Amino acid sequence: MTLEQLKLQNQVCFPLYTASRLITREYQPYLDKLGLTYPQYLVMLVLWETDQIPINAITQQLLLDTNTVTPLLKRMETLGLLERQRSKVDERKVMVKLTEKGHQLRTEAALIPERLVGGLLSEEMKLDELIHLRDQLQGLIRHLSTKPEAD
Repeated sequence: MTLEQLKLQNQVCFPLYTASRLITREYQPYLDKLGLTYPQYLVMLVLWETDQIPINAITQQLLLDTNTVTPLLKRMETLGLLERQRSKVDERKVMVKLTEKGHQLRTEAALIPERLVGGLLSEEMKLDELIHLRDQLQGLIRHLSTKPEAD
C-alpha cells in the first residue's frame, strides 16, 4: 500500500529544502572570494543595513537562536569584520558593529545579488517569477515565524 501523502514528490518541505541548498551552492563561489560562509554573509547583510545593533536584533532578523549566532559573531570578530561590546546604556546587551574591514567588504559584496539572480534566470524562471517566488516565500516565513512552536 502506497500512501500518497508520504511520496517525496508530494512534500512541500523537500523542494524548499533542496532549493535552499542549491541556492546556497550558487552563492558559494562569490562568498569564497570574500572569505565568508553563507550564514556569515547573512549576518553581514544585517550589519550593512543597520550597523551597531544588539545581538538579539540580528537573531530576530535572521530567525536564528542566540546559540547559533554567537559562534558566528566570534569567528567574524576573529576575522576582523566586526566588534562586539557591552552596551553602555544596558550592560545586558551586547552590541555588534562593523570594523573598517567589514565596511570595505560591502563594496565587494554589492555585485553578488545581481550575479546570483543572473545565474538563476532562464527560460523556466523569469525575473518577475523569481520576484513573485521571493514574495511568496517571505509570506510563508512571516506566517510560520508567528506561529507558536509545536510540542
